Amino acid sequence: MSTEFAPGLVIQRFTPPLRLTDFKVIAFDMDSTLISIECIDEIADAVGKKAEVAAITEAAMRGEITDFKDSLRRRVALLRGVPAEALQQVYDERLKVNPGAHELMAAARAAGLQTLLVSGGFTFFADRVRERLGMHEAHSNTLEIEGGLLTGQVLGDIVDGEAKKQHMLALCARVGCAPSQAIAVGDGANDLLMMGASGLSVAYHAKPKVREQAMVAINQGGLDRLLEVVSAA
Repeated sequence: MSTEFAPGLVIQRFTPPLRLTDFKVIAFDMDSTLISIECIDEIADAVGKKAEVAAITEAAMRGEITDFKDSLRRRVALLRGVPAEALQQVYDERLKVNPGAHELMAAARAAGLQTLLVSGGFTFFADRVRERLGMHEAHSNTLEIEGGLLTGQVLGDIVDGEAKKQHMLALCARVGCAPSQAIAVGDGANDLLMMGASGLSVAYHAKPKVREQAMVAINQGGLDRLLEVVSAA
């Protein structure tokens, strides 16, 4: 059973307040969670394929495409020939950090939590967002570039839902805490494994399937609304 704790803030399966200091790790998805865009959709816009790529992205986010790795390969293949400069253009002109991200990150760091960014997106953006928000580490996918152009391929293993969960668990192991002392924040189906393994799962402006399974759903306002149910003190 879910309860609207405050307008646009739904809680289920636990009774607030908890304290941030009860946790040791907080892990975030990037696209549409920490930032306002889906980076791959905006890159595709450079070659007039945004609608085609965004349709696959949306289906994957809703959980209608269950093989994330295949869906990402299909989308990245459509980016073949995009100039590498388009990545910087997307970052400079379209990428915005979501409201409350800086405030929540500052509160988490002050409470001694390790902050983790795990993304099915791309290192070009994840590394910059990690630095911009002062996060401890980031893991994402690397786009192959040859001759200044995207090849339509991803280098190495793809960060999918299972990889997100494993990166969170590995950080917990390094910190020396149980997964129950981790908070996981996401918005799409690719975040559910990570969220399910955490002690506190948070859906941020998420797809219905994710909202239903999360312990906290922030449906209005910024990421810092989590501090209404998990006190910084």
